[in-house]
Amino acid sequence: MRTQKLDADQQPLDDAGKADAGISRPRSLSAKLAIAELDVSVHDAMEPLERDWRTLEKDHLTSLHQGYEWCRSWVRAYKRPLAILKGSTHGKVAFILPVEIDSSHGVRIARFIGADHSNINTGLFSEHFLEAFEDLDPPRFAEILKQALQGKADLLLLQNIPLEWRGRRNPLGLLPMVQNQNHAYQLPLLDNFEATLKQVNAKSRRKKFRVQSKRLEAVGGFDYVDGGAAGEQHALLDLFFKQKAERFRTLGLPDVFADAETKAFLHGLIDIRDGGDYGLEMHALRLKGELAGKIAAVSGISRKGDHIICQFGAIDESLVPDSSPGEFLYWQMISGLQGKGVSLFDFGLGDQTYKRSWAPVETSHHDAVLPLSLKGSIAGAAHRAITRSKAFIKARPGFYRAAQRVRARIGI
Repeated sequence: MRTQKLDADQQPLDDAGKADAGISRPRSLSAKLAIAELDVSVHDAMEPLERDWRTLEKDHLTSLHQGYEWCRSWVRAYKRPLAILKGSTHGKVAFILPVEIDSSHGVRIARFIGADHSNINTGLFSEHFLEAFEDLDPPRFAEILKQALQGKADLLLLQNIPLEWRGRRNPLGLLPMVQNQNHAYQLPLLDNFEATLKQVNAKSRRKKFRVQSKRLEAVGGFDYVDGGAAGEQHALLDLFFKQKAERFRTLGLPDVFADAETKAFLHGLIDIRDGGDYGLEMHALRLKGELAGKIAAVSGISRKGDHIICQFGAIDESLVPDSSPGEFLYWQMISGLQGKGVSLFDFGLGDQTYKRSWAPVETSHHDAVLPLSLKGSIAGAAHRAITRSKAFIKARPGFYRAAQRVRARIGI
C-alpha cells in the first residue's frame, strides 16, 4: 500500500503550504507588542518552573514527551545538567523548552530532555506566543536563544519536531532546520472500527485477522492484557526488556534499552497517571492452553488527550510465529481504543512495513540545529551531513537494506 505524505489532519504535505499561502492570521495588537519584548532565562532545575510548566502542558497539541512528569522521570534516572529555557514577554510566560546538556566527544549538546526515547517533540508554548510568533524575526529569535545558552553548550540540537502538527505551525520552525531522516506514522481513529479499517484496506486486514485468530485458537486461544495493576505492568515491562534484548542479539545490534537509567526511566513512566492520560501502559497477548501464561507479544503505549503513541513492542519469536502475534496485538489495541476518546493512534518514528500497513498518515519531522560555538558549528555541520546522508539512503530501499546488513555485521 502506498503511503501518502500527509499532515496529521490528512492534508497532503506538499499542498499544506499552498493552502495557507496568502492567508493572514488575525493577531491582536497586544500580542504583536508582547512578542517584541521577548526575554529568555535559563534554569538548572525543574521545580521553580512547575506551575507554569503544568499550565502550558494542558494544551492538547503539546507533546506528552514535554510533560512535567515525563521529564521528571527522565531527570531522576539520568541526572544530566539541565538548561531549561523559559521565554517571557512583559512578565508572562511565553514558552518553556525542556533542555538538558549531553556531552559527546567533547561537545556540549543542548537537547530536549529524554530526546533518545521520544517520538515527537513540540516544546511548550503559551496561547499569546502562538498567536504572534510569526511576527518574530527568525535570526533575532535564534540570537536570543544563543545568548541565553552562551557558555553552557556548544550546540542547540532540538530533534524530531513536526513543523506543523494537526493544523498548527510550530514556532521552533523559525530556527535553522534540517529534515530528520525518520518520519512518523499515524492512524486516525474514526467514528467506528469499520470506518477506521477502511483507511487501510478493511477486507484484506479482516481476512488476515481471521487467519491469525484460527491459528491462535488452535494452540488454545489467548487473553488480551489491557493495562492492569501496577505490579503486572512493571513485570510486563521487564519481560519486554528480555524479549527485545534477544531480538537485538539475533540482529547483531546494540540494545538501546540495556542501560539501568533507561529501565528506571521507563518504569517511572508506568506510575504516571493523570485522569485518562498515562505515561506508559503495557499491553500484551497472553496465550492459553498448553502455552498458558506465555506472553507472545508485548507493547507499551502512552496517552495524552486524544493522542496515543506506541512507544515500543516486542514478540517472543519461539511462540506462535505463524500467527504474527505482534500485528495481532495491534489489532487488539486499536479496536479496544475505539470509542474511548482517541482520535489518533501514533506508531511513532521509523519506517517499518507493519507501520505503513496500518498508517495512512505520514508526518515528516525536522531538527533545529543552532551552533553556539566553533565546536558547535563543526558538530552542527556534521549532524546536517549525517542526517542528509541517512535520508538519502532510506529513500532508496536497496541502499537501505545494504546499510542494515553492514550495521548488523559491525554491531552498531
